Amino acid sequence: MEPLVVVIALGGNALLQRGEPVSAELQRKNMRSAGASIAEVAKDHHVVLTHGNGPQVGLLALREASYSDIFQNPLDVLGAETEGMIGYLIEQELSNRLPGREILTLLTRVEVDPEDPAFKNPSKPIGPVFEPEEARRIAQKLGWSLAPDGDGLRRVVPSPLPKEIIPAKIFRRLLVRGVLVVCAGGGGIPVIWDEAEGWQGVEAVIDKDRTAALLARDVGAQALVMLTDVPAVQVGFGTPDARDIHRT
Repeated sequence: MEPLVVVIALGGNALLQRGEPVSAELQRKNMRSAGASIAEVAKDHHVVLTHGNGPQVGLLALREASYSDIFQNPLDVLGAETEGMIGYLIEQELSNRLPGREILTLLTRVEVDPEDPAFKNPSKPIGPVFEPEEARRIAQKLGWSLAPDGDGLRRVVPSPLPKEIIPAKIFRRLLVRGVLVVCAGGGGIPVIWDEAEGWQGVEAVIDKDRTAALLARDVGAQALVMLTDVPAVQVGFGTPDARDIHRT
């Protein structure tokens, strides 16, 4: 069988499960579990790996907000931080499981439309789930938008659609050489093109699965695999008639 090009999208909650504190050791432990499955695929196929960053970027933003007298880095910069942090953990685990395989993590800028309606309608949950009273107190202080998540509330931020993965051609060249590429973490670093100022970062978090789909198209993938922390995709989600789909 000829090797396939496979894009694997690893959910942020696969690295940091709900309720767990952000610690390198916990994320290493969770990555060991995911890494075993990813390595099995990578032994026989060309793999591009992307990942979420919702828990991580939200907690970085919360940490920044605690330093009220110091400039707070915007979400695009925090997204770049998480790409490096999570990419490092992924590289370490996969290097141990795939000795001799070239593995490379790349910071990935993704262009979005500055007129995307998402900027006026925050919907992407990031960070931890808070008790409602605590969430409203923090939101009032920091100007956050909130949305329900289970029994609690969670911060939501703009999530514009990805238009273009800027370094996609580089990924294709690396794949041909057999490099396992880790890229577009957290949906990529959101940027816009401004005729006067050039490339500019924006305050947003792109949906990782949407970027993964665009990535799969750009690299000519034969398979796109999304790993997350829910037991199954459902028809009729959130209704009494909801049922799991295990095969399609």
